Amino acid sequence: MNLPDEWTSPEKQPYKDHGNMRSWLLDKECNDQYSVISDGGETTAILLNSKTEASVVEERKRWTETYIRWSPLGTYLVTFHQKGIALWGGENFQQIRRFAHPGVQLIDVSPCERYIVTFSPLHDPRDEFQAIIIWDIKTGAKKRGFSCDNASNWPVFKWSHDGKFFARMSEDTLSIYETPSFGLLEKKSLKIVGIREFCWSPASNILSYWTPEEKENPARVTLIAIPSRKEVRVKNLFNVADCKLHWQKQGHYMCCKVDRLSKSKKNQFTNFEIFRMQEKQIPVDSIEVKEVIVAFAWEPTGNKFAILHGESPRISVSFYNIKPKGKVELIKTLERRTANSIFWSPAGQFVVLAGLRSMNGVFEFIDTGNDTITMMNATEHFMATDVEWDSTGRYVITGVSWWSHKVDNAYWVWSFQGKLLQKCDRERFCQALWRPRPPTPLNEEKIKEIKKNMKTYNKMFELQDAKRKSKASKELIERRQQQMNDFLEVLERLKKRYKTEKETRMQLRGGLDTDEIEHDEENDEEEVVEFFIGEESAEVDEFDHE
Repeated sequence: MNLPDEWTSPEKQPYKDHGNMRSWLLDKECNDQYSVISDGGETTAILLNSKTEASVVEERKRWTETYIRWSPLGTYLVTFHQKGIALWGGENFQQIRRFAHPGVQLIDVSPCERYIVTFSPLHDPRDEFQAIIIWDIKTGAKKRGFSCDNASNWPVFKWSHDGKFFARMSEDTLSIYETPSFGLLEKKSLKIVGIREFCWSPASNILSYWTPEEKENPARVTLIAIPSRKEVRVKNLFNVADCKLHWQKQGHYMCCKVDRLSKSKKNQFTNFEIFRMQEKQIPVDSIEVKEVIVAFAWEPTGNKFAILHGESPRISVSFYNIKPKGKVELIKTLERRTANSIFWSPAGQFVVLAGLRSMNGVFEFIDTGNDTITMMNATEHFMATDVEWDSTGRYVITGVSWWSHKVDNAYWVWSFQGKLLQKCDRERFCQALWRPRPPTPLNEEKIKEIKKNMKTYNKMFELQDAKRKSKASKELIERRQQQMNDFLEVLERLKKRYKTEKETRMQLRGGLDTDEIEHDEENDEEEVVEFFIGEESAEVDEFDHE
């Protein structure tokens, strides 16, 4: 009703050049960046990692009021403020855009980095659709607001892998929205009685969800294709207490962890239902474990997964391999481990078993290559609370966060083999996060070709390492030479001063020239000082005269 009769075109905004938004990828040594919050949250720094010592790229006081986040592809750094959030990027981390949402506490960025979702419990009661707001990152425009009473299960909205769809679950309802219209898909929600959990495939627009048993109807795990809403696979389950859905990062497999009750409903055991997404008709394999499950984790790029099971101090870790068009095979079980978390390398093959917090920071670095389990190193970072792999799988950061533990706050940098490279002590260290990298432009064939010719590249890398070491040695020699030159310069200056003050010394000493007194070496007396070191006693055989 308030629309004007005549349309006027909006004013043209001047173009603002933010520079190269992916400049950090141009580092010749292919070093990664990571962020560090210290001083109890007062200081935020961006550092460039290296084998020897990290260098500061940018450091600012009160850059954020709570914590920070990187966008999924590493393009933006998100900081939190009382009035909203700010996005930073480019070579010098200049401010890209601000989003006004007072009291913002949580954010989520779409996988395509086109949209950002913010949540604030301080929304205006006059406008109930302000608790969650979805923004367009490039334009800064508000796309849509939603009501939300509780964000304990964040993110409330889950995005498809390409950012074309996002979905929200409510009681007996699954609402799927599409972009860029931000309206309901086909203008209606899906009615799913009892829906408990849902998640998207990381590689395709397939959505999975599960519903519990109701009366004589079994529990169901369902996979549906979007936007057609066609069911592509359904699995019925019985005697179900709870389910958890876990997608492998490449989208090749989905695991449904099913906690089941025995027929007497006194004992509980766990089944892992493995959906093979790339095979015809999506076959499902089942593995039964009759122990308490502590943790489950997929190998991000590969066919393996790991399970922590049992109760302390008898926790075991089992590694499984999914054979193409074959069975799921147990590779090996390692018993009596001090671990409560599993962290796979983003590149696969290598895994860190971590005993965090109450387990005092015990770590095991394991190689799972060639279907063999090899222990590379067992070590500890006392009271460690966090583990972070870099996106290339070369380095691992372990940290003791001031937010969780008030003493021994520091972060350590390790190689993927478990070799300690750096100990970084920062006052009241809080958080360290690696900057993500976008997907590699290389296809699988090119990657296989590089691995095949790795010996050729190894020679080149060894030569570069030798040059780097010689350069470091040269810099050390030059620094020491400069220190020697500075010392000789000071020494020469003091000698000149000593000579100019000779007359003053003679006047103070009654005309005696003490500079010319020669030391009488003949009258030197040698003094010998003896120290008692210790005493030993031994029995000697009286017949052993020799």
